[in-house]
Amino acid sequence: MNLYSETMQILKQYNISANKNLGQNFLISEDIVNGIIKAAEVQKDDLVIEIGPGLGTLTKELLQNAGKVICIELDKRMINILQDRFNENLCIINNDILKVNLKELIQKEKTDNISKVKVVANLPYYITTPIIMKLLEDKLDIYSITVMVQKEVAERMTATKEKGDSGAITYAINYYTNPSIVLDVPKESFIPAPEVNSSVIKLDVLQKPKVSVKDEELFFKIIKLSFMQKRKTLLNSLTNGKLLKSKNEVETMLQELNIDTKIRPEKLTLEEFAKITDYVYNANVY
Repeated sequence: MNLYSETMQILKQYNISANKNLGQNFLISEDIVNGIIKAAEVQKDDLVIEIGPGLGTLTKELLQNAGKVICIELDKRMINILQDRFNENLCIINNDILKVNLKELIQKEKTDNISKVKVVANLPYYITTPIIMKLLEDKLDIYSITVMVQKEVAERMTATKEKGDSGAITYAINYYTNPSIVLDVPKESFIPAPEVNSSVIKLDVLQKPKVSVKDEELFFKIIKLSFMQKRKTLLNSLTNGKLLKSKNEVETMLQELNIDTKIRPEKLTLEEFAKITDYVYNANVY
């Protein structure tokens, strides 16, 4: 039985359909499922956390390749299906991923026979960014994150300053990880088909951030302020953010740091944002 037929049979058996409010789209492409497993490099000594497993399409393959799988699913209907379909090496948690204490969970589940913890998931698109940022900001013991997201979001997360299409999320992702797009996924790979195409991104989590800053909270505040009005120059954005007392002080800072006063934020490097952060920090504003 192919994946499409299997999916339709499960939906019929349990008399359910996709919940649009939860962003549910069921993956029906075996090639994409296999591509995700391959990209994530799932091994028998891995603990895999799957977010939003739905009917268990990806779960089935994860269980065949990983040492243990933890599924975190909000929809109670899906919990019943997962419990019926699988029983070995699977921990099922019925909760909102944003409310789960992942650090505590990993400490509990990462036993001696587990080498690495990996996140593998087809994420609900409406909360993609909050989920990924939670995984990174909580500084969890995670080796990699391989997730399917909206293609436009994937491109933004992996953007370079040469392309000029980066945003605040680009710098956050690059601060914590080495990101790459590993697979493009046409919308026809799902039922119901979403309105947009998707991509699978892999984030190799760094043991320590790419740059060192004196105040990490200030670092992200500066990046956020820089992109709140993207069409403005960095000078104007930082001036409006009142990080320093006047536009002249912001201009002086950029000149001292050898940063073009007419530059737009998407053209900065991570290192330049780090230099701005330390400059502001040293100015005793915070």
